[in-house]
Amino acid sequence: MQKVAISGTGMFVPDHIITNEELVQSYNAYVVKFNAAHAAAIERGEIQPLSESSAAFIESASGIKQRYVIEKEGILNPDRLHPYLKERPNSELSLMAEIAVDACKKAMADAGKTAADVDAVICSASNMQRAYPAMAVEIQSALGIQGFGYDMNVACSSATFGIEQAVNAVRTGTAKAVLVVNPEITSAHQAWLDRDCHFIFGDVCTAVLVEKLETAKPGSWEVLGTKLATVFSNNIRNNFGFMNRSEDADPQGRDKLFMQEGRKVFKEVCPMAAEHMSSHLETLGLNSAHDVRRYWLHQANLSMNQLIAKKLLGSKEFSADVAPIILDEFANTASAGSIIAFHRHNKDLNTGDVGVICSFGAGYSIGSVVVRKH
Repeated sequence: MQKVAISGTGMFVPDHIITNEELVQSYNAYVVKFNAAHAAAIERGEIQPLSESSAAFIESASGIKQRYVIEKEGILNPDRLHPYLKERPNSELSLMAEIAVDACKKAMADAGKTAADVDAVICSASNMQRAYPAMAVEIQSALGIQGFGYDMNVACSSATFGIEQAVNAVRTGTAKAVLVVNPEITSAHQAWLDRDCHFIFGDVCTAVLVEKLETAKPGSWEVLGTKLATVFSNNIRNNFGFMNRSEDADPQGRDKLFMQEGRKVFKEVCPMAAEHMSSHLETLGLNSAHDVRRYWLHQANLSMNQLIAKKLLGSKEFSADVAPIILDEFANTASAGSIIAFHRHNKDLNTGDVGVICSFGAGYSIGSVVVRKH
């Protein structure tokens, strides 16, 4: 079968930045209004008062200092706390497709390819703008690619799961080159009213081009192997969907969007992710501490990445050079996080260096892609 490489990466970054300080100011204004409006019920013990947040709490809990967002004004409005996104007519390119096209064009340019060289588009993200027609097909059409496209969702692991599908397509000859794109408009499903997670996410879009190694430019990354795993858990969940309107849920209750049991996720996912990568490397005859030059990990939480890296490296010193951190700038960007890290931090490595792209998230799902600089 064909040898396969990741030959190009691209990224769309929104214009707007929200710092922790800005976010806390708007959230705390909401808390004051909420507690005042429900003072009687709070006094009777019927509901609990909300607690204010702080920039120090956010950075200590996550390592996040800021995030990029598609729209800023609505998020910082204490009477709204979610973005203003204008509905587009069906005749216009969708917002998710728009940012995906931008990232894909950059990935193709980085790989030295045009739409004529690409056969397929896989749109893999934690949430799709709509159920159908597939976002991937709209992106494919906007790029002028002749072939096929489809959507897939494995939450924060969507990018690595998508890369495996692209690698398999090229290896078996189904396609000569595939774009895997991860448009993450997380601000639209963020739980902005929840103190424990109102700071987690940011918006971005990443893309990679996967093709035959023999046609890839010098300096591309040969894919040595991919590995996927899923274990069901309710600890990260999004219940929003088309059935909601028929379920007659409490209109005053918690929204159906992102929710998680953060402490349980930390405790359970860290050892799973470390073991997943370690065993994957072992099957390829590689040692996690000595043979891997760099780990591009999912960017959900600084403490998680530090713990996973330490488990992988053993007594070897952990550093940002070995496992780069980008979440301080971007926050958690769901499936795009590990690809941002790869996009930003792969050009400085040498021919023959080995690296691992790994994502983990709801499902639980874990995907790893082991690559070597060609």
